[in-house]
Amino acid sequence: MDFRYLGNSGLKVSEISYGNWLTHGSQVENEQAKACVKAALEAGITTFDTADTYANTKAESVLGEALEGVRRESVEILTKVYWPTGPGGPNDTGLSRKHIHESINASLKRLKTDYVDVYQAHRYDTETPLEETMEAFADVVRQGKALYIGTSEWTAEQLQEGHRLARELRIPLVSNQPQYSMLWRVIEAEVVPASEELGIGQVVFSPIAQGVLTGKYLPGQQPPEGSRATDEKGGANMITRYLNDDVLTRVQQLKPIAEEAGLSLAQLAITWVLQNPNVSSAIIGASRPEQVTENVKAAGVKLEEGQLKQIDEALGSVIERDPAKTAQNSPQTRPGR
Repeated sequence: MDFRYLGNSGLKVSEISYGNWLTHGSQVENEQAKACVKAALEAGITTFDTADTYANTKAESVLGEALEGVRRESVEILTKVYWPTGPGGPNDTGLSRKHIHESINASLKRLKTDYVDVYQAHRYDTETPLEETMEAFADVVRQGKALYIGTSEWTAEQLQEGHRLARELRIPLVSNQPQYSMLWRVIEAEVVPASEELGIGQVVFSPIAQGVLTGKYLPGQQPPEGSRATDEKGGANMITRYLNDDVLTRVQQLKPIAEEAGLSLAQLAITWVLQNPNVSSAIIGASRPEQVTENVKAAGVKLEEGQLKQIDEALGSVIERDPAKTAQNSPQTRPGR
């Protein structure tokens, strides 16, 4: 495993991290989830990402149990706040001072730890003054409950304003967690340049585009049984936009490129996002330990310029690059259950 600095901070994270969105506490039985975490640790992964909203708090609990007995200082735990938790009452969501303080305390109990390494704003809250949000995050840091602050799916302008307030409050805002893959490149035009200027690193999710970039979904055929596209617990609706013959046909054209590089399609996809120097870590998920073992082989691989050009040519017009998609994919009002 190779390690990278998280933004311009002194914190190093494993360049492949393990996340439990859509798996722990919902799709995957607890013992299997713990086996996946064990496989991640054995593969050299030290960075673990979760959120209070995943499986409505259950994912944090499973991760906390899975990491019991592991030396706390040897791992980096990232969690998030914003989306609804609990019964979804009027203050069970957003980035108000009330919700942030109540959420960090509950997350720490579930994760069985005194602090998280990075506490992330899971989206931008349009209904709470940013000053209130950042002051609450500053309190969390000064109380020793989080070492660093991060965001998720913030626009370039939101990152700039958040970073300005963080500097005034003298707290380290060092990361952003966006969706990023060969197919979804919306951060490249605005978010990445702003982040490079601010010293913010990307911890990217869905590097294999919800499984589409594994090549297992074939044009003209029904999704394989047991795949994310057939999951009624939430996975299916996340992958729908990619399940058209144009996208799936172009993904199949990546196979010779992966073979030339000595990689599986999934490994190629993870390796691809790691070629971006602003990416500090790529999050992988898993429902089986062997998936972790295979995907970590993407660490430390360098793709040649010719291979990157071949990937662009193979995917062509199905690549989404519109920077406006970042804002469009975030709620314009606070969500409720």
